[in-house]
Amino acid sequence: MTAIAISEPGGPGVLQPEHRPLPVPQPGEVLVRVDHAGVNRPDCLQRAGKYPAPAGASDLPGLEISGTVVSVGDGVDAGEAGKRVCALVAGGGYAEFCIARPEHCLPVPATLTMAQAAAIPETLFTVWHNVFQRGLARDGEVLLVHGGTSGIGTMAIKLAKLFDMSVIVTCGSDEKCAAARRIGADHAINYNTQDFSERVKTLTDGRGCDVVLDMVSGDYVQRNLACLATNGRHVTIAVLGGAQARIDMARLMTKRQTMTGSTLRPRSDAFKGLVADEIFREVWPLVEQDRLHPEMDEVFALADAAAAHERMEAGEHIGKIVLKVAG
Repeated sequence: MTAIAISEPGGPGVLQPEHRPLPVPQPGEVLVRVDHAGVNRPDCLQRAGKYPAPAGASDLPGLEISGTVVSVGDGVDAGEAGKRVCALVAGGGYAEFCIARPEHCLPVPATLTMAQAAAIPETLFTVWHNVFQRGLARDGEVLLVHGGTSGIGTMAIKLAKLFDMSVIVTCGSDEKCAAARRIGADHAINYNTQDFSERVKTLTDGRGCDVVLDMVSGDYVQRNLACLATNGRHVTIAVLGGAQARIDMARLMTKRQTMTGSTLRPRSDAFKGLVADEIFREVWPLVEQDRLHPEMDEVFALADAAAAHERMEAGEHIGKIVLKVAG
């Protein structure tokens, strides 16, 4: 098969096509002929040598795919073969064939194209787990999301609105703020021209937001806590602004705030399967009803993976970037 490999740590140009042996599904696995593969920030970090694949995972980038199951390993129902699925994978998505686990696959309904299906798993699993499971978000609450037009940000907007939340996002330009509002955000703050912390307090009549989904960290953390309501929850999923933060713990205690965070890729297969089960019950009916679909940016050919990474790192994309793998 043809795959896009990382020849050495570095910029987008180190993504190079290779011929690889066809993967063989082991017990409890399926082999998927890949139609499309999603592009995510962790792919760029892995390419740069800053986010190594976990033990046992493919060294190829790519954490989400859509495609057709073509063979199954021992212990997997033979009826899985032939199904159109989208899947969260631990790596290997930038290839014509990819190993997945059936419990991490979701059926592709008629409401989604295969390109859209490939753009769902990583963002949906991440948002569901962090906003709703760890952040304990509830209907009627206010959610603050940084990076409102990213793949994660756009999914957070759409999912939160379907669960009757109010959504405030931050973006880096007025144009992106307008795009976020078009996607469904109630308010969008240009962090280059406004103090988002003060603006959130104004928008909530001084009460603050109930949940923060933060992918910046660094000096954003205390600013997030300053506009987080009493009993609010702060959830970190990335540290693009730095891994260290200085926090006023006395104020956190006074407001009974909770801080948590997570990374998805290194979690166990069993854990990811439990998240997939809950998504299938609670969210997938909304996808099947065409009430939830990913915000799509641009589709690149697999051979143009380097250009896809360049677009992501330029920060101009709105929504998901996807690679078309199947001819």
